[in-house]
Amino acid sequence: MTEFAYKAMDRHGAGVSGTIEAVDRKSAVAVLAEKGRFVTEMAQKGLHAPGSGPVGVESKGRLARASVVGPIKAPTFMGLRSGRVTGKDVVAMTTQLSTALRAGLPMMACLQLLRDQRKKPATRALMDDLVKSVSSGMSLSEAMARHDRIFSPLYLSMIRVGETGGMLEQTSTQLSQILSRDEKVKTSIKNASAYPILVLCLGLVSVTVIVTWILPTVMSTMDVDRAAMPLPTRILLGAGDFVKGMITQPQGWIVVAAIVAAIVYGIRWLHTEGRVHWDAFKLRIPILGSVLRTIAVGRFSRTLGALTKGGVTILEALAVVRDTLGNEFLALQIDEVAEQVKRGASLAKPLEKSGYFPPLLVQIVAVGEQTGKLDELLLHAAETFDTESDAAITRFMSVFPAILILLLAVVIGFIIVATLLPMVVTQLGAVGR
Repeated sequence: MTEFAYKAMDRHGAGVSGTIEAVDRKSAVAVLAEKGRFVTEMAQKGLHAPGSGPVGVESKGRLARASVVGPIKAPTFMGLRSGRVTGKDVVAMTTQLSTALRAGLPMMACLQLLRDQRKKPATRALMDDLVKSVSSGMSLSEAMARHDRIFSPLYLSMIRVGETGGMLEQTSTQLSQILSRDEKVKTSIKNASAYPILVLCLGLVSVTVIVTWILPTVMSTMDVDRAAMPLPTRILLGAGDFVKGMITQPQGWIVVAAIVAAIVYGIRWLHTEGRVHWDAFKLRIPILGSVLRTIAVGRFSRTLGALTKGGVTILEALAVVRDTLGNEFLALQIDEVAEQVKRGASLAKPLEKSGYFPPLLVQIVAVGEQTGKLDELLLHAAETFDTESDAAITRFMSVFPAILILLLAVVIGFIIVATLLPMVVTQLGAVGR
């Protein structure tokens, strides 16, 4: 028997530490898991104290250390009947699953441990369903596919590849990194745009009140025929009449219902048939297009590098990579690249021919194919592209709030001009007489 020192988290998330005797490290982790203790660090006593040795997960006498709680997508997903499973929940579960797998726990023990740690009813119900499905003979990807509103196609694809390739630890870690980065981007955008959007919404409400009720009252005190008023004033009064009519007239509500229906249909179209056109348009938007392209290239490099390093063929890896880009237009370009590779072309040539991937990526892929170190070069390049995307996001977020404020300023400026013009024209007419 060997004595191990460990640090762990209990079912309530509290940190615990101690020592345990077991045949090997894997057995020690399994015993602690049965007791509801999720190991974050472990070392054979006398070799390394937890927290002082090298970071990693190895089989004998070395420190086993991993983060239990990750940063956290991602978008909010609707969950089971007991509430919502958010992107943060998904990433936290993925991070913990990866940690448990690297610690050597069997799949069922990992899922049961994750279920027991869940406090939120929705996530606990989800994990309970996964445990029941896997215990009945389903693969993890099949069990997750039953909850496709929670787990994205990318998620399911990478879990499936991890299962078939025997590298679920690596793919779950990769998933955690991708989703965490997505959440970081979305959080940055939300934080930076919260104040400008609030100001913009309050401004629009104020503008509606001014245009609909206040401005017509002011204009009625002026002895000026509407047809003789300046064009900006007539436009503003017409807009006020239109808005007021929609609110006060029965037929106005029909117009409102039609507008809402058109918006709902448009959103649905953008997520189905029109998604390719919408994604292509986003790439052409100044600043934003550069941000999206750089993020996609970073995902491409990291995912393709991780999959090829795990032994997945280029064609199988490309089938997964297309779902990581977050842009259907670029995904179609990857489909075309995969088709060319299937016909015998190298990977670099169709990437360059598409014109949507930077020269640096093309050069890295070309060198990687020639040297046989495509995976290493891509993973190294992913760090570079991530740094570039961070810089691009920072630039975008420095401009985006200013654009929103500018739009509000233009609207308010137009109202001021439209309101003052009749008064100025009246005064000039009085002076001319």
